[in-house]
Amino acid sequence: MTTRAAGAVCLAIAVHAAPARGQEGSADAEPIEVEVVGERPAPSATTWTHDEVRAVPGAFGDAFRALELSPGVTPIASGVPYFFLRGAPPANIGYDLDGVRIPLLFHVGFGPSVVHPALVDRVDLHAGAYPARLGRYAGGMVEARLVEPSGLLRAETQIRLFDTGAFVEAPFDGGRGAALAAYRYSYAGAVLSLASPDVDLSYADYQARLGYSFSDQDRVTLFAFGSHDVLEQTSAAGDLDTVLDSDFHRVDLRWDRALEGGGSARTAVTWGFDRSSSSGGELRAEAQLGRVRADQVHRLGPGVILTAGADALLESFALSVHDGGTEGDEALARLLSSRVDVTAGAYADLAISVGPALELVPGLRVDLFASGAVVAVGVDPRLSSRVIVTDKLRFAQTVGVVSQRPSYLGAIPGVAPAGLEGGLQRGLLTSASVEVELPREVTTEVTFFRNAFFDMTDALGSRVGEREESFEDAAGRRATGDAHGLELSVRRSLSKQIGGLVSYTLSRSTRSASGETFAHAFDRRHVAQAALSFKLGRGWTFGQRIVVLSGTPLALEFDRSWVHELPEGLTAEERAAEQLRRVREQVELERAARALDLPDRLPPFLRVDLRLEKRWWLPPYSLAFVAEAQNTMGARETLSYECAVSEGCGPVHFGPIVIPSVGLEASL
Repeated sequence: MTTRAAGAVCLAIAVHAAPARGQEGSADAEPIEVEVVGERPAPSATTWTHDEVRAVPGAFGDAFRALELSPGVTPIASGVPYFFLRGAPPANIGYDLDGVRIPLLFHVGFGPSVVHPALVDRVDLHAGAYPARLGRYAGGMVEARLVEPSGLLRAETQIRLFDTGAFVEAPFDGGRGAALAAYRYSYAGAVLSLASPDVDLSYADYQARLGYSFSDQDRVTLFAFGSHDVLEQTSAAGDLDTVLDSDFHRVDLRWDRALEGGGSARTAVTWGFDRSSSSGGELRAEAQLGRVRADQVHRLGPGVILTAGADALLESFALSVHDGGTEGDEALARLLSSRVDVTAGAYADLAISVGPALELVPGLRVDLFASGAVVAVGVDPRLSSRVIVTDKLRFAQTVGVVSQRPSYLGAIPGVAPAGLEGGLQRGLLTSASVEVELPREVTTEVTFFRNAFFDMTDALGSRVGEREESFEDAAGRRATGDAHGLELSVRRSLSKQIGGLVSYTLSRSTRSASGETFAHAFDRRHVAQAALSFKLGRGWTFGQRIVVLSGTPLALEFDRSWVHELPEGLTAEERAAEQLRRVREQVELERAARALDLPDRLPPFLRVDLRLEKRWWLPPYSLAFVAEAQNTMGARETLSYECAVSEGCGPVHFGPIVIPSVGLEASL
């Protein structure tokens, strides 16, 4: 039992009962009216289902990694599973797992998502003005739905090159209850050590769900999940440096109740614990949270559905820097101080079907943010509409205001910026799209979008010229952003005999800060992808994917550290003379570098992914061999152009990063 979102549609279908034997042609047969209630995805959403994701080359069967194929997504770098979304930075994109907010989607490095794929029924990427039931992020939302209890015994196990995992679900008490458990463990460090013996990486995650229906209307569910990541590196001197050691845990207890008239209600309580440390434990961040929420769906009349709810969130942050912490650690501690934050909000969405051709969904969300003695309020109206011209032609529109606390860093458990003195980040998200259904179940969609961002704390993208500054200065700067563009997708479900997707995004993203307007540091004018999947027969499936990314704006970077790293044993006079000489060399290098005839943008990047699967069916079991690789051609991406006195000027490359995966999957 789940709470249905605004946008659900109700259809009344008259079905004539078959006359009893011997009464053929009786005019007294009464029609039976059957009401079918379904949920139509929000106009802002691109949806990926569990079955479709399995066939996406380079996604490794992970629904969250398949998001990269969606229009509007601009990766930080190829293969890195965090992205900009229509100009919004990764820290301004929220992650919601069946109503529970989580701090990160993916394991450290290039690892998989923190949720076992067998638990995920579908993932919606809300790139536009998302529904009012979601909120508190000034960019977009990733919303994942868990699989419903099947009432059957199900099991799945997987052994791959880097990790192994298992999933099992079992009903009890005649199907009134169901228990589910999943676990995954990585031995990537042992494999990685063959190529990089100085790097150690490991991760693990777990999920457990216990649900029981006490009546036909009431069901109680306890859902717990968590993740653990460690990335360590051994220096040339033999010292072990912890780059990241983090984990998070969530426990959610919910009561779902079916209401009269087809409505539903959910009341839930969530507890969470997050922790991260680095630099051998000198920097340590912890956070605990408690949240209560209530959501309801009511059918107010024919074609009118109200979705409303409220929640309150209490978060306690503790950050400490011990002896041995670096200057950067201390600067980070000032940005992320220990404190208690309170957030509370309420929302309402009203889905109105005006006849069979028009659907309107006005919504409003109000949130109160408190940190110390500072309080800020976000009032976020939303409006979406869908016009059904014919069965094959639809138009959709979204517009909405979104608000968020400051966000310097994303995807680090226990780490969140302190203070509301600079106010909330805000965004105005707008889009308009046309969707056409072509023959052979092919869907084409064209979307125009325009987003405006205000008071952004985007340390990654708001780089002002070649100015040398600390992370603390970059994180504290507020910027205004603008992003607009066109998105095109042509899609036939990859779960079909022959399926494929072509997506293309043409966009421009800028920032304005410190009196200057400049291209966003990760502005890619063109992002194009194509994926194909073929079922070849006898259990064989082959897939190929091509990714093309245009280059980001070129910005010269200079290594100025050598100017101050003087050798030991010099007198004060010799140190002054040596530093003056180095400063002159540095100035001459920078003058010569700026005189170079360099392009405005870095070179484009092309990546090819492949997937091959062979499946055997041995009812009720199935066994599959899957071989998959991301970046099979070993392409390198150019990330910057750097100049140093000792080496001159030249491009800085990322990779080549080739991610292979070979494994066996067995399911019941």
